[in-house]
Amino acid sequence: MKVEYREGKDGINNLMSIYSTVTGKSYEAIEQEFDGKGYGDFKLTVGEAVAEHLRPIRERWEALMKDKAYLEECYKAGADKANAIAGRTLAKMYKKVGFLPR
Repeated sequence: MKVEYREGKDGINNLMSIYSTVTGKSYEAIEQEFDGKGYGDFKLTVGEAVAEHLRPIRERWEALMKDKAYLEECYKAGADKANAIAGRTLAKMYKKVGFLPR
């Protein structure tokens, strides 16, 4: 199967769109790059390009997951914020229901 953008060929069109997005190449440039190559070669190249495009995000995520002190800081800050919001909501509810404030 020739690598080219064609109406009704959603599979290859989607792959070309993804490859274009992660590489910045035009459809014409992609068609030229894969002229004479098969669909399998194109799919493999798209997968590699996407993996490379996402590499910095994956590496950052891995680093954050290893930083236990940072993670603890994040979840404690989130818990403090949630408690503050919940406290205000609970105080409003107590007032509306007629309970004594806590």
